[in-house]
Amino acid sequence: MTGIQFLTDEKGRKTAAVIDLKKHRALWEDIEDGLISESRRKEKGIPLEKIKADLVRRGRVRG
Repeated sequence: MTGIQFLTDEKGRKTAAVIDLKKHRALWEDIEDGLISESRRKEKGIPLEKIKADLVRRGRVRG
């Protein structure tokens, strides 16, 4: 695959990748989204109704 280079350790195992963002920006964005999602996995969610009520209270949407 052009635009991606792998760095290897002394045993030839891939340890890192260098990605040409001009060619593969969408790929990087997908990787980044996955990392962000994984980092937030244990966060407590907010119920949709609470979000809606807050938006109405702040005048961002009509109730």
